[in-house]
Formats: sequence, structure tokens, C-alpha cells
Amino acid sequence: MATHVKRAFKYRFYPTDAQAAELSRTFGCVRKVYNMALAARTEAWVRQERVNYNQTSAMLTVWKKTEELAYLNEVSCVPLQQALRHLQTAFANFFAKRARYPRFKARKKSRASAEYTSSAFRFRDGRLTLAKMADPLDIVWSRPLPEGAWPSTVTVSRDSAGRWFVSMLCEDPSVEQLTAIRAAVGIDVGLDHLLTLSTGEKIANPRHERRDRERLARAQRELSRKAKGDGANRRKALRKVAKIRARIADRRRDVLHKLTTRLVRENQTLVIEDLSVRTMVKNRSLARAIYDAAWAEFRSLLEYKAGWYGRDVIAVDRFFPSSRLCSVCGSLAEAMPLNVRTWTCSSCGTPHDRDVNAAENLLAAGLAVYVCGAGVRPQRRTPGGQSAAKQKPHGASRRNPPRSRRGGSQPPSQERQ
Repeated sequence: MATHVKRAFKYRFYPTDAQAAELSRTFGCVRKVYNMALAARTEAWVRQERVNYNQTSAMLTVWKKTEELAYLNEVSCVPLQQALRHLQTAFANFFAKRARYPRFKARKKSRASAEYTSSAFRFRDGRLTLAKMADPLDIVWSRPLPEGAWPSTVTVSRDSAGRWFVSMLCEDPSVEQLTAIRAAVGIDVGLDHLLTLSTGEKIANPRHERRDRERLARAQRELSRKAKGDGANRRKALRKVAKIRARIADRRRDVLHKLTTRLVRENQTLVIEDLSVRTMVKNRSLARAIYDAAWAEFRSLLEYKAGWYGRDVIAVDRFFPSSRLCSVCGSLAEAMPLNVRTWTCSSCGTPHDRDVNAAENLLAAGLAVYVCGAGVRPQRRTPGGQSAAKQKPHGASRRNPPRSRRGGSQPPSQERQ
């Protein structure tokens, strides 16, 4: 059965000098408008008042008429309005306790991007032309858009390595629900092996960062010797570091996409552990390896692909003792340090591989959600997961538990960079 889902198709493109200059101006204006609107809303927040999108849109009209900000008229107005809408969404998430208070965008750290709606671009015969531009973008069509798909919004961005990308959001009619099957798998993530499945299969950790560690270290040493500031030599050194990091990230993303697609296609139910990566990386001896493994990105990819194709992802509570619990007799072993990779159950005498045993326990706990009606715990990042280790809160849906509350209630300093 075909379903209509929103999908973003991302392509690399090579702008002309004029296009690059126009887009760079647009990025700067988007950042400026976002920061000014955030400052206005923060000042109103201090006065215990609220400013909505319509009010900031009226402010933008006034700003454009001033001599100091007249340059805002030189770029398309649509990306500026979209920046205000994004700010409105950020405040909505803050007031709903789903996110922290919005932060100001720094010139050197924030993502350089601009979003165009259908009124600000023309897409004909595979050629995309943005507002304020005479020529279409030189896009590398690495894959065609789905037949019948038409972009509703276009986002142009430039990464730290200087690469330009365009992302087209389309309604894809070609996504089909996969045939339901009975296969289920428990997935234990790790560092020695990226994934260990309850079937006994172990997937090696590619350690993407380690392959380029020496080259990255040399580039970072060269960067550290450059005088701080906006000098050309420092910019070249920064770009060199960014290119190495981008190559590492591309390899990592490619592996994760292939793994998650395979797992979703082969299994109806996928059980993972609700890990707190943010807490785990506080261990300095393991933080670099944990970041390289990208467990959070793996979970994110797995969940949205499962949603596309009609699969189920269950997240077992992080405090469930999957490694110390015997998957045969259910007895709980004593404290087990990370260097213990195999152990024997003192009750039934069954030898266990630590990771395979954990994956089997995760699978059993996850299936208990359906078979035994075990409870569901609200997820911290995404609402699609489920947990089999905590009591189900009153009124919570088994498929969509409520989000937990995050974020503070006080706005940050109004200092901008």
C-alpha cells in the first residue's frame, strides 16, 4: 500500500560567483532578522509579555524602512519571513516544554541556510531558479526526484567545508508500506561492535574517525599555529579541518543509512535501548568513540524509516539490566565492568557473550509490550519509541507516549555575536 510522506531530497550544487554572493548576503540577512526578532521577543518576555509571529513580521516591515537596515530589501523577503516562522516554532517548543529557550545565531557557528517557499523559486524541466537570480542552479542530480513529486519548499545551505547543498521537500507518493512479517530483532549498540543483534550477528564498528585521525591531527596542529582572527591563512586552515571532518561524517552517515534500511526491511519489530548519550559522553575516555559511533543518529534514522514502512520500534528503559540478566533462567549477575565480554550464569551455568545476551534480553523485554502488556515510558527525544521496563503513565498511548518535559523557564542573556 502506497503512502504519501514528506521527504527531503538533498543535492549538491555549484553556484556561480554572483549566485554565491547573493546567497551569502541572504544567509547574513536571515541571521540578522532572526537575532533581532529574538531580542525583541526576549525583551517582551522580561516584561512578561508575549510577541507572536504577526508582530515580528510587522517589525520586519519597519526595519526595512530604516536607513540602517535598508540592505534587507536587497534579498528575497521569503527567507526572512521563514526565519521568523522558525523562531515562532522554537518558542512554541519552548512553551510546550519540549526544548530550551531559543538561542541567538552566531556568524561563525550557526548553520548558513535560507528557506524558500514556492512563491520564491521556479522549478521547470529539472531546473531550479531562486528569487533574485537570473540563472538556474547548477545541481548535481545524484538521483531523480520521484515521479509526480513537486518541491513545496527549497532550503539552500553551505557547510563549514564550503560545500553548497539544496534540499527539496516533496510529498513522495512512491513510498510503499512493506509487507508485514513476523521477524523481530533486539539490537544492542556498542563500541567494539557497532551493533549486536539477538540473532547472534555482530556488525563491526568502522571507526570512521580513527581512519583519518592522523590527518585530522596534522590539520588541527596547523590551525592552532595560525593567528586568531579573520586572516586568510586561518580561514584556509579552518576549511582544511572542516573538509576532513565532512568526509568522516559522510562515511558515517552512509554506513548508518545502509544498516538502518536493511534492518527495517528484514524485521517487523525492532527493539533498542533508550540510552542517554548526553550522559555517557561525560566519560572522557569513551566520549570520542561514542560520538564516532553516532548511536543517537542511528536511532533517529531507524525510527523515521520504521514510520515510513509500517514497522515498530520499541525502546527499552535505559536502566533495564540487559547485560547482567541471564537470558536463559532470568537470574541477575553481580556488577559487570565493561572489560568483561563473556560470563557464565552462576544459577544455570549457561555461558554468555555479553553483547548477544544483552540483545536477547532487549528483544524479550520489548516483545513483552505486546504479549504481556508491559508499561510504556515517555521518550526523551522522539515520541515513537516504547519501553517495557516502567509502569505506563495514566492516559498515555501505547504507540505514542507523551514527551517528557525538558528545558528551563528562563531566557538566556541577550548578548549576540
